[in-house]
Amino acid sequence: MQKRCNWAVLGTGVIANEMAQALEKMGKHLYAVGNRTQEKAVAFAEKYHVTKVYEDFHEMFSDSEVDIIYITTPHNTHIEFVREALSGGKHILCEKSITLNSRELAEAVALAEEKGLIFAEAMTIWHMPLYKKLWELIKIGKCGSYEKNAECPDGDNSLMLSEVVERGIPALGKVKMIQLNFGSYKEYDMKNRFFNMNLAGGALLDIGVYALSIARSFMESQPQNILSQVKYAPTGADEQVGILLMNEEGQQAGITLSLHSKQPKRAVISCEHGYIEIMEYPRADRAVIVEAKTGKVHEITAGETENALQYEMMDMEKAIQSGNADIMHLPYTIDVMNIMTQLRKEWGMKYPGEQW
Repeated sequence: MQKRCNWAVLGTGVIANEMAQALEKMGKHLYAVGNRTQEKAVAFAEKYHVTKVYEDFHEMFSDSEVDIIYITTPHNTHIEFVREALSGGKHILCEKSITLNSRELAEAVALAEEKGLIFAEAMTIWHMPLYKKLWELIKIGKCGSYEKNAECPDGDNSLMLSEVVERGIPALGKVKMIQLNFGSYKEYDMKNRFFNMNLAGGALLDIGVYALSIARSFMESQPQNILSQVKYAPTGADEQVGILLMNEEGQQAGITLSLHSKQPKRAVISCEHGYIEIMEYPRADRAVIVEAKTGKVHEITAGETENALQYEMMDMEKAIQSGNADIMHLPYTIDVMNIMTQLRKEWGMKYPGEQW
């Protein structure tokens, strides 16, 4: 019988609340909570029936009863807490952006490997059932014909193959181009975290990480040709960004981001024989496929948007219990961080105290 995982959460904000609610839907309760302001931790614990509240949240990192820590604090604090938690022998699920830059991430990954621990980014896209289904759909249809599926490496999901053939969904062929939009309308208050350089504000790390994760997951290899344009907020944070990516296979992606200009969260993955459109893509449970020649539309559904954090935590527990870290897609997280770090270096946009 597998050991029950005890979860602790660091922070008491929006994501921490969603995480506690997701655990309750899984039939579990948080074991522990820690926060810089203990009064907030106490109130949070009462609300969600949390077993333990720390007077000093640092005690969480050495508590022998804690198995996994979900870090939900601002991303400029992540590396400090990740170091301490990994050193204390804790598995970590850390909110995006997982660190500030590639140097910090490489340090954390090396420490996790040394300690034999699972360290992963809480990126909903890696765990939504819809994306698992779409990745498999692309994989089994990349030869251009399902009849050729036996010749395709990795084309081994007989259940998915049976479904697409039965529903008449076309073999899409290889991914050619990807277009991603993500625009939020944040109040133009330079004191809030979205524009605050002291809190690692800016569009790239806050919302761009989602778009880049989508792009990387549908591309066969890491893009090496990267171009960008950036418009800064008065604080120096990136307010508006345009990114063009291309890898050695010739697959291209275009990304537009904004923190003060509303856009739909829309992804279009264009393949040789049709395209996939996904709306509200960070936690999507529905996509449509449009055939290139006929314009015929097919709907693909899987999972439920409101269960996004459940899927993350279920995969995290599965990774720990099975010892299969691949479930958490850390290599994709590393690739995305490398792109974001390269862009900010090109822009010269360095956060206070940051070490590249």
